[in-house]
Amino acid sequence: MMSIKLGDTAPDFTAETSLGDLNFYEYLGNSWGILFSHPADYTPVCTTELGYTSKLTVEFDKRGTKVLALSVDGVEDHQNWIRDINETQNTEVLFPIIADKGRKVSELYDFIHPNASASATVRSLLIIDPDKKVRLIITYPASTGRNFNEILRVLDALQLADSHKIATPANWENGDDVIVPPAISTEDAKNIFPKGVKEIKPYLRYTPQPNI
Repeated sequence: MMSIKLGDTAPDFTAETSLGDLNFYEYLGNSWGILFSHPADYTPVCTTELGYTSKLTVEFDKRGTKVLALSVDGVEDHQNWIRDINETQNTEVLFPIIADKGRKVSELYDFIHPNASASATVRSLLIIDPDKKVRLIITYPASTGRNFNEILRVLDALQLADSHKIATPANWENGDDVIVPPAISTEDAKNIFPKGVKEIKPYLRYTPQPNI
């Protein structure tokens, strides 16, 4: 078992899924990726999470992001559970769910925390960039459903930071002002960010979001 940290290269794997055998790197291609684990099939919180994720397909597509779920149950259970999700959540799950009965991927990604459960995966989520680097890790308790609006917000912030070399302040939402990183001088920032730079302190400077 290894511990995945921010900035690590996400390990590649081949696994059986609800949509057939899949190689992780081939599935992602040059896209961003979200890999998220679930304690078990036929659980109520996971049912709502997978349903809501499915409803965000258009939003993930806009961000060039592919989704991949994981549970330690088998393919047949996954496929039957997907029918339940589609029925109860009024959606159609089209992304694959890894069948990790042997816990190969779960152990590779440190999704099993013995103090929580010796066998079931925790509710973890990773954002992985096109270079296969891990950019976000969030782990929730089994009783608490994930906030996928927050996942979209972080995706926006990461992609904006990569393309425009900025940072985002607390509670940033798409369209808000962003932060000029300390490594950029105020003089250089005024050339880099033509919409203007507002200096609060020499180390705290804002500029309007560059891509809107």
